[in-house]
Amino acid sequence: MMTIIIPTLNEGARIGPLVKFLRTQADAPIWIANSPLTTDHTAEQARAAGARVWDCPVAGRAAQMNFVARKATTDLLYFVHADTFPPLAFVKEIHEAIAQGVDFGYFSYCFDSNHLLLRLNSRATRRDGIFAGGGDQTLFIKRAVFEELGGFDENRYLMEDFDLVRRAKRAGYRHRLICNDAKVSARKYEKNSWLRVNLVNLWVFTAEYLGASQDYLLHIYRRHLH
Repeated sequence: MMTIIIPTLNEGARIGPLVKFLRTQADAPIWIANSPLTTDHTAEQARAAGARVWDCPVAGRAAQMNFVARKATTDLLYFVHADTFPPLAFVKEIHEAIAQGVDFGYFSYCFDSNHLLLRLNSRATRRDGIFAGGGDQTLFIKRAVFEELGGFDENRYLMEDFDLVRRAKRAGYRHRLICNDAKVSARKYEKNSWLRVNLVNLWVFTAEYLGASQDYLLHIYRRHLH
């Protein structure tokens, strides 16, 4: 059995439909890791849809997800962003992967937009390279492995998912990229532009790889993306 964990910050407009979808697909606890900075009706909408809401004491996706993950008792954890819908067969495919000896993994994804350039982005998520393992791909992981790795790095404001995946790979845990698309909101691209988002993502990814501080990475994001 798995526990589904969703970090949230002012996701009142989206969390209800996501929780309802997950409940139709999975007989699993759905736990919301709600930021203390949330000011909208996220908690109310999530509870109304059938999720359990945890009010996290510390803001930040890494800290929120760790806080809730430590309360889980299931053997498997599944982390999903609030603007991402897993594919219809996600439960079956995750359990099949685990039964075959996989320790953690993630899905390819597409956007809720037919924009040609976003379709190109989506195709890239079907390659298990250095850019694989971001939060939009969702992440399933054995709880024992998650705990052995120390969970997400709470000193990270950004790219905590990439970091955990890299550490898991270096430690020799078996993983799988499942090429069955989750569906991700294109809202970031619609607010900015395809070119701007991709350039900023590449800038941040490269800077992080070269050892830039989290404060610097956050500054780039806040300055250039809305």
